[in-house]
Amino acid sequence: EEFSDFQCPYCGQFAIGAAQQIIEKYGDTGLVRFEYNHYAFLGRESIRAAEAAECANEQGAFWDYHDTLFLNQNGENRGAFSDAVLKSFAARIGLDAVAFNTCLDSGVYKDVVEAQFNEGVARDVTSTPTFFINGKQVLGARPFAVFENEIETALAAQ
Repeated sequence: EEFSDFQCPYCGQFAIGAAQQIIEKYGDTGLVRFEYNHYAFLGRESIRAAEAAECANEQGAFWDYHDTLFLNQNGENRGAFSDAVLKSFAARIGLDAVAFNTCLDSGVYKDVVEAQFNEGVARDVTSTPTFFINGKQVLGARPFAVFENEIETALAAQ
């Protein structure tokens, strides 16, 4: 489980680094489930980006949208994730623009994003990215080897 903020540069490092390696090694094995949780704490653009990712998920494109967000970070609350930009990302990856825009404009996922943040608070998440591997907390955008060791240890204990 990952708790992450789309504006967090360390979360971006993880997303384009170790996360890709985890998916490559374990993605098709059926042994590991990777769960993304929103911990949108860096401001309005973090919250809106999280809501937009959930709207993309309605069209089966959460991970494509997730990657697009992380590849287009540009500082905190400086317009990189304004509503207009979030909508342009959806169009860029081929989503149904009308459905996506309606979803984002409605704010339908505001409660989901807030609930995931609150779950993180309840689980003592204080920074991003924070991970839980079979309940063990791992902090920060660590190298793949750290995650591989934790995953292999968890798999061996099953």
